[in-house]
Amino acid sequence: MWDQAIAWMVDRGQAQQWGTIPASEQPQHREMVHKWVGDPGLRIAERAGRPVGASVIGSEPPAHVPPTLLPETYLLFLISDREQAGTGVGAHLVRRAVSDARASGSEVLRVDCWADAPELVAWYEQQGFVRSDTFTVDVRGGWNGQVFELKL
Repeated sequence: MWDQAIAWMVDRGQAQQWGTIPASEQPQHREMVHKWVGDPGLRIAERAGRPVGASVIGSEPPAHVPPTLLPETYLLFLISDREQAGTGVGAHLVRRAVSDARASGSEVLRVDCWADAPELVAWYEQQGFVRSDTFTVDVRGGWNGQVFELKL
């Protein structure tokens, strides 16, 4: 799914989000996926026994995002099969992350995305998230991120 999403972004002229090299060909991405497979925060959405989406939550934000003072859950990764676009897979995974975050005692669910994709930013807002912080990571000439939070 990640390779498919990268190709789709490149075709749209938005290679800045994840670059142009398939995730499966990048050792750091393969390492992340292998780590997530054994992580209790991994969720896989399926339809007819076929994976159509995935998410990973954790109790700490990534290194480039300052922690909040509230007990939090961070949605570290969210992806859906491009063939399932618009069918609610991502929204389902967000709702599951909200449920899991509440069950863990978190007071806020946070997530970040590429800030230079207005449709993506709007999608997170449609899921109930509110913009909070921004950041820039020194990759691909400067990657602008938008952090969102959803009070639980």
